[in-house]
Amino acid sequence: MFDTLTDRLQETMKSLRGDSKLTPENMEEAIREVRKALLEADVSLKVVKLFISRIRQKALGEEVIESVSPAQQFIKIVHDELVEILGGENVPLNFKGSPSVLMLLGLQGSGKTTACAKLAVRLRKEGQKPLMVACDIQRPAAIKQLQTLGKQVDIPVFSLADSTNVLEIATQAVAEAKKAGYSPVILDTAGRLQIDTDLMAELLLLDRALEPAEKLLVIDAMTGQESVNVTETFNTQIGVTGVLLAKVDGDARGGAALSVREASGQPIKFISTGEKLDNLDAFYPDRMASRILGMGDVVALVEKAQDAIDEKEAEKVAKQMFAGEFTLEMFLQSQRMMKRMGSLGDIMKMMGVGGMLGLSSEQQSTIATHGEKMLHLYETAINSMTVAERQRPEIINMSRRRRIARGSGLKDNEIGQMLNEFEQMRKMFGQFHKMTGGMQFPGMPGMPGMGKGGAMPDLQDLAKNLPQMPSPGGFSGQNLPRPGGGNIFRKKNKKRF
Repeated sequence: MFDTLTDRLQETMKSLRGDSKLTPENMEEAIREVRKALLEADVSLKVVKLFISRIRQKALGEEVIESVSPAQQFIKIVHDELVEILGGENVPLNFKGSPSVLMLLGLQGSGKTTACAKLAVRLRKEGQKPLMVACDIQRPAAIKQLQTLGKQVDIPVFSLADSTNVLEIATQAVAEAKKAGYSPVILDTAGRLQIDTDLMAELLLLDRALEPAEKLLVIDAMTGQESVNVTETFNTQIGVTGVLLAKVDGDARGGAALSVREASGQPIKFISTGEKLDNLDAFYPDRMASRILGMGDVVALVEKAQDAIDEKEAEKVAKQMFAGEFTLEMFLQSQRMMKRMGSLGDIMKMMGVGGMLGLSSEQQSTIATHGEKMLHLYETAINSMTVAERQRPEIINMSRRRRIARGSGLKDNEIGQMLNEFEQMRKMFGQFHKMTGGMQFPGMPGMPGMGKGGAMPDLQDLAKNLPQMPSPGGFSGQNLPRPGGGNIFRKKNKKRF
């Protein structure tokens, strides 16, 4: 969602890299560019003015540190202000009451019903026993939709088929929850295409009768500045306690996330990051600020890995990978584990690859698409091999290569190229293991990492020994794979196994 904003901010930071120190002149130029970037991202004008004012005030009063470049100093200032404008810190849900009641609010089409199911799935993972309640009696098939989602995730849904009394439905749901031991009770309330008196009256009725612990406003992240008006109206009339940003994975310009926190004065508590019902993440302002600046979110990546990957399986693969025992079978296992964490593009963004290598969002997308396609071809080829060939690729001679090619629908030279590249990868892991002296990450035997006293291996020496790795200075156009163009396996000297 923040791709355009991220690219513009990165370009702004690059313009400061040639300067020896931070001056009022280069600072003002950078601030103007940041202002343009925010306005292009559809951030509220009020928020932009406040944001720029704070940056200017901090930058003018910033003590120049000789050992830090102007770009680094300015990035720190912008990062800190992004964290502030996004809320400062993560605010967890309030579960007061027995059972606690969580009410989801929002306009029709904002994604409330799906958000209800996603929230229920997340809370169940955290040890709660949620009950979803179908209180949307205005939209046709809303009740059926929630029931269908409930069946998919095996979470109960309370509804009264013949009732048009929202308060009766909610009251009976709370009574049922007390009886059966469910908590929290999540109310999927009605929405409208626009805010009207009837909608607010219905929501106020539920609010006064049930006194929900949380009133979460579901905002479509693709609505831009209009989200500010919606947020302010709901907050004035109902008093929201938090915001859930839906459709963050869309191609919106990102203005909603930077606007609604300031408009409501209430924290963003969750963001919906995909279509799957487990794609709901807690919102951390510092992590989001890092992602906006292209610095990645390694903590989120680790959390995804913990959720998606079996620790023992990962440890086994890691041991073999860095002990020089990496096989095609292990490669296939590692790719399947990575797929559980999301797309290659998402993983690259969480690792901060764009910021480290100076890649734009479009370049990252091109590389990710190329990588996904290549990994798919690798998997197809490996699936056409025997167990012995997967474990000992060196036995694959020309006749075996031809058989694998026929079985996978690839050409002989493509199979040969794949084997060459795999051999380079295996050598790279072996070199990594030797250079780090078999050092280990805590809790991850066999993984390279911190040495005694916290010493890190010499990354410059390591980079020199990695085969065909791009330079840290960034990618030129010729380094990038061409979308849809040419053979996905590059031409190299043939090597027989």
